[in-house]
Amino acid sequence: MRHNNAHVRLGRNSTQRKALLRALASSLIVSGKIETTLTKAKALRPVVEKLITLGKRGDLHARRLVLAKVPNKDVVNTLFSDVAPRFAERNGGYTRIFKTGNRKGDNAPMAIIELVEASTPSAPEAAAE
Repeated sequence: MRHNNAHVRLGRNSTQRKALLRALASSLIVSGKIETTLTKAKALRPVVEKLITLGKRGDLHARRLVLAKVPNKDVVNTLFSDVAPRFAERNGGYTRIFKTGNRKGDNAPMAIIELVEASTPSAPEAAAE
């Protein structure tokens, strides 16, 4: 039975996990693309998707709900003014995950998670030339 196994724990307690996902979500919203481990990217995806959906609503209640998750007004303003309008016509699937191989130090699988309309990684293009 898999009772109480709904989320990945990432080797942290609940407050540390929330802080990690909050920081990763803020970085992704601001920069549009971040590189992290594959497991963290997969855990981050539903968090960011829900934040962008709230950003698309655009009302005061949605803004306050996002501020409860990401307590940085600059990030929330970026989400509501820049990121959410880009996805006005899209019904989900705002992020994409690319596997990039393993990290040199501990052989952890790495990935790039990015917003869909952001630029794609240039590694396949550079390899083709």
